[in-house]
Amino acid sequence: MNYTVNQIAKITNAKIIGNEELLIKNIAFDSRIIYSTKNTAFIAINTQKNSGEKFIESAIDRGINVIISEQHYPQFENITWIIVENSVEFLQKLARYHFRSSHIKSIGITGSNGKTILKEWLYQCLWNEFPTVKSPKSFNSQIGLPLSLLQINDSHELGIFEVGISKPNEMDKLENIFQPRIGLLTHIGTAHLANFKSEEDLIDEKIKLFKDSEVIIYNSDNSLVHKKINKLYSSKKLISYGLTSSSQVYFKNNTSKDENFVVKYFDEEISFPVHQRDEATLTNVLALITVLKELGIQNEKIVEKINALKAVEMRLEAIEGIKSNIVINDSFNLDLDSLKTALQFLNEYKKPKKSLVLTDIYDVNFDSKKLYEEVSELVNEQKFDSVFLIGNKISRFSDLFKSKTHTFINTQELIDSKHLTEIENQIILLKGARKFEIEKVKDLLELRKHDTVLEINLNALLHNINYHKSLLKPTTKMMAMVKANSYGLGSYEISEFLQHHHIDYLGVAFVDEGVELRKKGITVPIVVMNPEQHSYDTIIEYNLEPEIYSFRVLELFYEAVQKSGLDKKYPVHIKLETGMHRLGFKGFELDQLGEILNTMNVKVQSIFSHLSSSDLPDEKEFTLNQLKTFEKNSSYLIEKLQYSPLRHILNSSGITSYTDHQYDMVRIGIGMLGESPNSEIQKQLQSVVSFKTVISQISLVENGESVGYSRRFKPDHPTKIATIPVGYADGIPRLIGNEIGNVGINKTLAPIVGSICMDMMMINVDQIPNVKEGDTVTVFNAKPSLKEFAGYCKTITYEVLTSISPRVKRIYVKD
Repeated sequence: MNYTVNQIAKITNAKIIGNEELLIKNIAFDSRIIYSTKNTAFIAINTQKNSGEKFIESAIDRGINVIISEQHYPQFENITWIIVENSVEFLQKLARYHFRSSHIKSIGITGSNGKTILKEWLYQCLWNEFPTVKSPKSFNSQIGLPLSLLQINDSHELGIFEVGISKPNEMDKLENIFQPRIGLLTHIGTAHLANFKSEEDLIDEKIKLFKDSEVIIYNSDNSLVHKKINKLYSSKKLISYGLTSSSQVYFKNNTSKDENFVVKYFDEEISFPVHQRDEATLTNVLALITVLKELGIQNEKIVEKINALKAVEMRLEAIEGIKSNIVINDSFNLDLDSLKTALQFLNEYKKPKKSLVLTDIYDVNFDSKKLYEEVSELVNEQKFDSVFLIGNKISRFSDLFKSKTHTFINTQELIDSKHLTEIENQIILLKGARKFEIEKVKDLLELRKHDTVLEINLNALLHNINYHKSLLKPTTKMMAMVKANSYGLGSYEISEFLQHHHIDYLGVAFVDEGVELRKKGITVPIVVMNPEQHSYDTIIEYNLEPEIYSFRVLELFYEAVQKSGLDKKYPVHIKLETGMHRLGFKGFELDQLGEILNTMNVKVQSIFSHLSSSDLPDEKEFTLNQLKTFEKNSSYLIEKLQYSPLRHILNSSGITSYTDHQYDMVRIGIGMLGESPNSEIQKQLQSVVSFKTVISQISLVENGESVGYSRRFKPDHPTKIATIPVGYADGIPRLIGNEIGNVGINKTLAPIVGSICMDMMMINVDQIPNVKEGDTVTVFNAKPSLKEFAGYCKTITYEVLTSISPRVKRIYVKD
């Protein structure tokens, strides 16, 4: 997008008040998230539920000088106005013109489920084949699709856009804006079905998008979809995919048992390893392959791209609950398909018992009996310990649920019953329609109820792991370091997520950390980096694997192995000293080490060392000498052992800076949290951790008055001071008070003033526009970043994270 105000007005028949020659490259619709004011116009979108015009002043305060609005507000001086009859229609007209002027190849994705996943997968597969633009997030609505299309620029050759509708006649407007060359229809499910007379009407509305498409790729598992598309679009190129052999693209072999999948694409066969076997993923993979083939991607490259795919997760929150429970809050939407997805996710957790809170289901047009019969079948398969049903409709069918089932008319009745507070050591899934306010149940069950939270974005963590993996050979294994409570993020929660995504090894510092993971169901191999003498029996009992760094440790541990009576070789990991001078066997000890190991009932699972300075470019020569020493000494020990253990020496910064020395495995720690000393690498990583709180109170402090203990801040003019409920007991060091450190409010930095208290601190909010009590405050994430915050503290990011108090509530988020 690159238009003058005058050009935009001509395209959309709008009226101009102000400077016609101003250049517009971006249109912002949310005044809270304006990230740049340069060449940006703010559009005040009016809908039935809200008026964007009340946010015009906020946009102007942020520096916007072009406003698109249905009304002119002359009290705002020096502003250029584009006055339109209807803000939504304006956006659609402009997007229609912009798309038709672009001449890019386009893919339009519609359906009930899988749109966002397929869009993201296609982008992962195609960004390096064609300059590609895609819908941000799930922007697919009457407003979202136009905003997505306006991202197209002259460099783009391919566009991948989601198109979503929820009511009759919506697709007519979207098809008028956007005519994809390739139309992709995903699974048709129950979402929004209640707004249509029948499934047939819903399908008719969805497939309107393909009126001008050259190629239509569709899921033919639904016979009604197959029938309608072939009747309406018989003159077009049609390609069907599905889980049955009646489709043109399908799985030839048994997807529930075989080690490899074999996809039949017309007369061709494409084989690749199994990653996931759930029905939704399998169907999406078939759609992905079909689009890639249509775009001319060769089979060998398709397999490579499938193997490199990164997961696209749903939005949910996992929170530590009372009585050792984990609360999964997935109350963002509720229909049959999202219930299936939530139940699938539940299987990632290994707790033996689980309970479900489930409400009436809306937005579906099923007969109630048929609907809840299907719901109960899904729920019964999960073998919940307890099921709590909320609502008049679902309660009438409680006898269909085989678990111990309780029924309630509303959420408050469930809370008052006290049943939930009796649950111990379970996974509790909250799945409810918004009108039931299930967040009240979350509030009841969560262990920590502070406004201050540490939010961990698991999707970002996975992205960072996959980025580091992309630098490695496919055969290179990866160990994730989860010591020190996973750098303060939560050892079990992070380990469970990593285990689900097939991490090869976990690394802990002490035996107690490994035992706790084993007790909670973590089965991945766990290496104990600092095994203490009194813990050897426990290591063996819980099938942990010790680091062996000296003859004393080796002999004492082997005594424990002999005492245990094990008849198999116990796995150990040999640490070599290569220059860090912390722990490890030295070169002159290797002859003796090899001889002793060959007489013992142990197996050297890996030989490794640790780089001391891989993050420092000035120490490259030293690091290369460490790598040279490791190569020499590990090869010598392997020769003595006469078998080849895994070798590993690279840490996070080693992976990115010394990739050629990846050996058989690498170890990732701070890199998976999105931190790198290399600025170029940092750009590729995503922020995982967000430390947030809220403003408790705002006060006006007069000239000469003081703030906090010891009166260390005295303003020289009337100043707005906000108090926030976080202090040094939460992990904020006192040394960053007195205007050394800052926090972020509305993406603006606010200095910390006065002395930091145990549970509170004060900040100067004079420069924050429209600030109010209850506003979110970012201690660190994007602004300030974790690295910037560590700079305030004169330390490293590791120490910042591991210093955050256990009393700070951890929330695990997937988008």
